[in-house]
Amino acid sequence: MRRLPSTNRRRFLLSAGTLLLDTSLSSAPAASFAKSRVVVSRDERLRQGAASLDEARLLALLDRGVQAMFDRDTPQEAWRQAVRPGELVGLKVNCLAGRGISTNPPLVEAICERLRQVGVKEIVIWDRLNADLESARFRINEKGAGVRCFGNDTLGYEDELATFGSVGSLLSRTLTQVCDAVISLPVLKDHGITGVTIALKNAFGAIHNPNKYHLDVGDPYIADVNMLPAIRRKFRLHICDATTAQYEGGPSFMPQWTWPFNGLLIARDPVALDSTGWQIIERQRAAKAMKPLKDLKREPRYMATAADANHRLGTNDPKAIELVEV
Repeated sequence: MRRLPSTNRRRFLLSAGTLLLDTSLSSAPAASFAKSRVVVSRDERLRQGAASLDEARLLALLDRGVQAMFDRDTPQEAWRQAVRPGELVGLKVNCLAGRGISTNPPLVEAICERLRQVGVKEIVIWDRLNADLESARFRINEKGAGVRCFGNDTLGYEDELATFGSVGSLLSRTLTQVCDAVISLPVLKDHGITGVTIALKNAFGAIHNPNKYHLDVGDPYIADVNMLPAIRRKFRLHICDATTAQYEGGPSFMPQWTWPFNGLLIARDPVALDSTGWQIIERQRAAKAMKPLKDLKREPRYMATAADANHRLGTNDPKAIELVEV
């Protein structure tokens, strides 16, 4: 892991990639840089007390990470590389585990603030169920302008199956009919069946039948779900909430296996982000004298599938990942 070089040097090194970012907002992970960039932004003083987050520090943490991701001097310049003014942007949160370990509302509020500053006037915070959102301290707001918040149970799912490989699913109408672009906001945590649940698996919140796709440690199902056209086209940026992370017992909240990582993981490439997050979890497991996921037959092989020639969703090759710490 390396520290980010000075702004002038960064701009020189990445000038070709910068031109691509200015002209294209596609989610293709390899479109802008020779390597897939994953930014790990941390602040050990993020917490005011035992649990609450310092919101000013959280905003600064987000700004540093997004600026490093897009090599820009200000947060506003960075966000303009991810979204266009006038787009309706969906924020796909992960609220399955309730208040204990879900996407934090203060992080979502910070992102909304920055999006409004770059001309995004309509934002939808969404996940599978209204009840899940409420359990994670989000307030349901289905109508009106500005920032709305609701689950897939509000608008339902498309009538026709979307298919790829081993999967056939109805897609959320929030994704297909409402959002122009999606910023995925997963959580860094263990999963008792699929090994980990981070960026790739966050797409399960966009389909009607995720319960069907946990066999064989989620391989190839998790990769195939991410190939469904609306998911691949609209999921544009991934910001993993790793303020609190969980290394065992997920996806439910198990406080005895959480730790304050005090950070965010940011990437355009969900495979590279997941590969990075997986190793963070493995290091914490090792520090707690716990077996690696492979020994427990929970190695997340779906990441390699997501990177293969039939998917090309990103890279899981450490040599092809540019890991940046800020």
